[in-house]
Amino acid sequence: MNQVVSSSFQLSYVFISFAISVLGSFVALTAARRIRERDGRISLFNAGAAGLALGGVGVWAMHFIGMLALKLDVASSYSMLETGVSLVAAVLATSAALAFVAKAPNHVPRLLGAGFMLGMGVVVMHYLGMFGMRIGGYIRWDYGIVALSAVIAVVAATAALWLAFNTATLRLRLAAAVLMGIAVCAMHYTGMTAAEFICTTDNRNAPPRASATCRRWTCTPWWPSPRWAWPR
Repeated sequence: MNQVVSSSFQLSYVFISFAISVLGSFVALTAARRIRERDGRISLFNAGAAGLALGGVGVWAMHFIGMLALKLDVASSYSMLETGVSLVAAVLATSAALAFVAKAPNHVPRLLGAGFMLGMGVVVMHYLGMFGMRIGGYIRWDYGIVALSAVIAVVAATAALWLAFNTATLRLRLAAAVLMGIAVCAMHYTGMTAAEFICTTDNRNAPPRASATCRRWTCTPWWPSPRWAWPR
C-alpha cells in the first residue's frame, strides 16, 4: 500500500528555527569581518569560527529545529551517518565561502562565487539531512521546486555576503543576518514543499530501523501553537 502521509507545520517551531538562523548568521557575519587580517592574510581560525556559527547554528541547527516543526502521521528516525555528514558539509562550505569572499569582498566575481558556494552549501546540507530521514516508506520529490529552493538560497546568500562585508554599522549587519536567515528558512521550507511522504507499511507507529539511527524526538511547547498544512 502506498499512501500519501498527512503533514503539517507547528508555527512556534517555525519561528524558533528562523530566530536560530538569524542568531547564527549575525554571529558569523560579524566575525567574518575579522577573517582578513591587517596584512591581508586569511585567518583560518576566524574563518572556521564564522563557518561553525553560520553552518553549524544558522543552517544545521535551523534545519533540525525546522524538522521538529514538521508533523507527520507516521513514525520517523534519522540516520546518524547522514546527519553527521550534513553538519560537516554545512560548516566546511560556509567557512570556505566566507574565507573566499573575505580576500576581496568588493571583487564582484569573487562575491558571486562565494554566494554560489554558500547557497549551495545550504542546499547540500538540507538535502543530505533529508536523505538521512527514515520513514516506513519513501519521499517523492518535485524537482522543479527543488531547483527553485536552490535558486532562492544562492541569490539571498550572495546578497547577505555583500551586506556583511560592505556595511560598517551594527544595524546594517543585523539586516544582513536577517536576510541570511530568510535565505536559509526560505530554502528549507520551499524545499519541504517539494517533498511528498509516501507510506508503504501497515504499522505507521513503528520507527524505521537501520544500523545507526536516532528516533525523532518530540517536544511540546507550553505556548499555544497553530499549524500549517501544506496543500497537496
